Amino acid sequence: MGNRKLIDYLFITLKGMAMGAADVVPGVSGGTIAFISGIYEELITAINNINLGLLNTWKEDGFKAVWKSVNGNFLLALFIGIFISLFSLATLVSWLLENEPILLWSFFFGLVLASVFFVGKEIKRWNLGIVFAMILGAFVAFYITTLPPSDNIDSLPYLFLSGALAVCAMILPGISGAFILVLLGSYKTILDAVHEKDFAIIITVGLGAVFGLLSFARLLKWMFTNYKNLTLAILTGFILGSLNKIWPWKRILETRVFGEKTVVIDTNTSPFNYEGDPQILYAILAALIGFSLIFILERTASKK
Repeated sequence: MGNRKLIDYLFITLKGMAMGAADVVPGVSGGTIAFISGIYEELITAINNINLGLLNTWKEDGFKAVWKSVNGNFLLALFIGIFISLFSLATLVSWLLENEPILLWSFFFGLVLASVFFVGKEIKRWNLGIVFAMILGAFVAFYITTLPPSDNIDSLPYLFLSGALAVCAMILPGISGAFILVLLGSYKTILDAVHEKDFAIIITVGLGAVFGLLSFARLLKWMFTNYKNLTLAILTGFILGSLNKIWPWKRILETRVFGEKTVVIDTNTSPFNYEGDPQILYAILAALIGFSLIFILERTASKK
């Protein structure tokens, strides 16, 4: 990692762009992209190294030592990619969600389905406990995707918890943080707070996000270090269960408006029962492209 060249950081930036584009899609987590592109554990380790001990490192060894400790070049390249995506590809993804939802969902369905195999193959030892962990992860993720959005809640302790849980979802392969905020009933409150510059709520959510990110990264790092196969099984199941959320063909039950965001409450349906043009052939093609992209990302990651 210390011998990376400029081209290596360019690839990391591209992976960050893919993470940012995925996070725009409700129900798709940037953590999934991080995992299948081979940078997930490095990201968790870098976040895990951010702690109060860095102040002592700064006093004793200077900023250069702090930067090296948190793998600063890696994080900078990654977050540059994420922000580039949010300000560029996000517009394209939003347009596709509005105008070609079946094709976009099909692409991500193929991508996430392939990622199940690639994450699962990292499990080196299978036993009954590993299988149970994968089934449990799949059940939990599936159950979360079936929950209806909650009503708006503006309690500060609850918003702190919402920020913590949402950022955990963002780095956990499977479901997006924005989707978790909608489920918790915090999305509109946070959106309104940003527009109205309600710093009490913004700071509360921000502190919750920082707390959730640092604490959850430590938990994941510990699990990868001590129970890697079990952790991989849970994550594999979680990604598998999240497929329910991104099934391309939906039947709309109702819509709810949260500030500027309209949330559609729907249920999965067969493409043959879909109201409108199911675009089956193009959907299969889009899914195959998404599925094949994983092979490209995995091959790129395996060269590192």
